[in-house]
Amino acid sequence: MRLSSLFIVAGTFAAAGAASLLAAYFSAGMVESASQTGVLSELDNEGLTWAEVDTNGLQVFLIGTAPDEAARFQALSAAGRVVDASRVIDQMLVEEPEDMAPPRFSIEILRNDAGISVIGLVPASTDREDLMESFRSIAGSAEVSDLLEAADFPAPDGWEDALRYATGALRDLPRSKISVAADMVDIKAMTDSAEARTRLETTLTRRKPSDLRLALELTAPRPVITPFTLRFLIDEDGPRFDACSADTEEARARILRAAARAGLEGKASCTLGLGVPSRRWADAVELAISKLTDLGGGSVTFSNADVTLVALEGTAQNTFDRVVGELESTLPDVFALHTVLPKAPEASAEGPPDFTATLSPEGRVQLRGRLNSEIARQTADSYAKARFGSDQVYTAARVVEGLPMDWSVRTLAALEALSMLANGAITVTPDNVVVTGQTGMKDASARISALFGTKLGEEATFEIDVAYIERLDPTLGLPSPEQCERMIVETVGARKLSFEPGSATLDGSARAILDDLADLLKKCGDIPLEIGGHTDSQGRETMNQQLSQKRAQAVLDALRTRLVPVASYTVKGYGEETPIATNDTEEGREANRRIEFTLIRDPNAPAPAAAPAAPEADTDAGSAASDAAPEATGTDGGVVATQGAEAGTDGADAPLQDPAATEAAASIGADKAVPDGAVREPDFKPETGNDG
Repeated sequence: MRLSSLFIVAGTFAAAGAASLLAAYFSAGMVESASQTGVLSELDNEGLTWAEVDTNGLQVFLIGTAPDEAARFQALSAAGRVVDASRVIDQMLVEEPEDMAPPRFSIEILRNDAGISVIGLVPASTDREDLMESFRSIAGSAEVSDLLEAADFPAPDGWEDALRYATGALRDLPRSKISVAADMVDIKAMTDSAEARTRLETTLTRRKPSDLRLALELTAPRPVITPFTLRFLIDEDGPRFDACSADTEEARARILRAAARAGLEGKASCTLGLGVPSRRWADAVELAISKLTDLGGGSVTFSNADVTLVALEGTAQNTFDRVVGELESTLPDVFALHTVLPKAPEASAEGPPDFTATLSPEGRVQLRGRLNSEIARQTADSYAKARFGSDQVYTAARVVEGLPMDWSVRTLAALEALSMLANGAITVTPDNVVVTGQTGMKDASARISALFGTKLGEEATFEIDVAYIERLDPTLGLPSPEQCERMIVETVGARKLSFEPGSATLDGSARAILDDLADLLKKCGDIPLEIGGHTDSQGRETMNQQLSQKRAQAVLDALRTRLVPVASYTVKGYGEETPIATNDTEEGREANRRIEFTLIRDPNAPAPAAAPAAPEADTDAGSAASDAAPEATGTDGGVVATQGAEAGTDGADAPLQDPAATEAAASIGADKAVPDGAVREPDFKPETGNDG
């Protein structure tokens, strides 16, 4: 009995222990499963799908390869939010880092009167000492602050070119901020004047490397306009400004809108400046332009607060009185109005007295017409020589009596206006001063208007017909036609313009030459240029002429596709008629197969070296205007590039002739002697070559 009881008690304890072990086993499994599921769910929520979870009892193992240390730490933190952090066992790996990307290298250069400061990050390969030495040479005695940091990475492509360009630009910009990166330079600077800004914009743009982007923001202070001038005309040529000044953007917009209402078409400019005589400047100008329209034409000139209204000859008196009365009553108080109703000139046996001066493109000046005393003639001659050069002036004016008292003042003012032109003429009469010509100054008309308003008086009448020609503008640095001629020779050099044998198709080797020529000719602008084709004497003469014409046209077409302005170009096929070498040898025939670029000179223009003929004693200025030398657009020296093989030849290309050796023969042929200074005029402009 006692033994049975003992077995029963032992069995009970054994069963309880087994049940406990079983319960503990299942409980541990549930904890492991819950921990694994919870941690995996949290990792998925964080986007850490690369991490895996394993459990062993209460321990939670994180395994997998983290992309970086930050991701590994994020996984540990996520697991610690689900289970106790002490239970988390880190068995994760971290990917080996790839090569680090180089930083973006850039610097900021600041320059002002105090010195130069440089801040930024540069490659370790940059010669900082040399760079700082360049800045010190620019700054002179001013301080140079080096705030650069360096990183040991290779310099990016274009970095050194950008740095050199920025350093060169800094020399021309005493007040500037220049940002430099490998592919771009950003320049912000202040210039001394609008002319300086234009010149610097042109210079910096041309100096820029082709693969570098450039951002320019150049500003210039507003000029002080003295006198503050505006001149608006309505005549047979329509409405136009000779001069326009405004004090604010709003005033400029109002003035231009008033001119548009008066019939002005196209784009007009109006200079913003300081020195306006009244804040109601725009009110006065708008009103005056409106009344000039009501009058039917004439001119209105503002010189500070003085306003001069000149009607057209023949304007009805009652209309003139009405418009003048309305204008007088509505002009702002500060402005003083002067009005002129011209009368028809009285008939005279000799015609009205006049004085003319002409300025040729070569700089030669002729003075003709009438002056009121010997002293006045000497004064005009001396003044002209001071303005244009002693060896450039020829005086043929005569002394007569009975001229107006202010005649000398008018002639000297007109000569001063002529000095603002590149070529042109002035004519002075008792009732008017006329200025015509071409200039490289954008504001020449405004300057002449201000000059006449100051020198000739408020009631003076004058006409200004001055054309701005971009290539004459010295601030743009554009080459002259003669310079372009020389530069074409230098650009072509010893290379060849060649064609496929017996055809007008340019071969692939001509592409580089045409690209270089296109870049040059774009800078030359609208110059009169003939592209001439030449052959050797093999084959029929008619076929050679046709082939040379087609080849010259092919060159023009190739330049046009490269966006060269070819409207003023012509082409001509000369065939075999103008050889520059003998056709009896292969070398000579190769030389004769060529393309020529020839500047075309106005056939009516006198030779530059010719001295003006002495006038007859009784010559007056009425005929002098016809003696003015029109603009010479260039010399006629030929520029030769080889053309390649002609029909019937083997297709060999001729080497370019030495420019010095072929200059005389390039345009006229070696067998045709021409005196020095003579010009070959084109015989015709073929229809296929005239791009106008």
